[in-house]
Amino acid sequence: MIISPGVTPGASVAEAAQPAPAIGPTAPAPVRNMAADESAAVRAVDGFWRRHFPQYFHRGYTSPRVTGPYHGSKGPSCDGERTLAFNAFYCKPQDFLAWDDNLMSAGYQKIGDAWVYLIIAHEWGHAIQARLSKRWVSVAAELQADCLAGATLHGAQRDGLLRADPGDDGEITRGLGAVADDYAWTASGDHGNAQQRVHAYQAGSQDGVAACFRTGQ
Repeated sequence: MIISPGVTPGASVAEAAQPAPAIGPTAPAPVRNMAADESAAVRAVDGFWRRHFPQYFHRGYTSPRVTGPYHGSKGPSCDGERTLAFNAFYCKPQDFLAWDDNLMSAGYQKIGDAWVYLIIAHEWGHAIQARLSKRWVSVAAELQADCLAGATLHGAQRDGLLRADPGDDGEITRGLGAVADDYAWTASGDHGNAQQRVHAYQAGSQDGVAACFRTGQ
């Protein structure tokens, strides 16, 4: 999965350059490309919400800060709480996203480059939740964030911000299913089990943002 060239945070979809080339084989990509994918994911996800947040919620959108990546436990504190290793998170009090590159690297090598886009889109989903009235946020907030990740990544493809390889959805499904409970970020006690997470992601990818706010989602 790769972003179309020329898209920067705050740019409209109309400003995107020609479609990006597909990245080729769906096997896990070399880690040396991971930083580029992290930056691409941030630009694509932010670009999607800049266009569609006002459309869905009838209010202005501001981007969260991105302070990731960090390494191990040496990350930014959130409201005085220390950073966890092998984790990715959104800090609501300070409105920022961060992630441990060790977590990114592990999934990048085992699953593929789509892992990076999934994590960033999921944490951005929490930033979207923080911008809404509490009545919009599901009690299953982590599954709702998975749903928003699916809506975001597939919506970004439709907008021309991303061009996906045929194997990307399979990588994401394996990522949500195969590594449940391995890391804090995938702990089923917090995020839902693998089947629930895959179902939530697919609901968003198939039916868009509105699916993530239906009763019972």
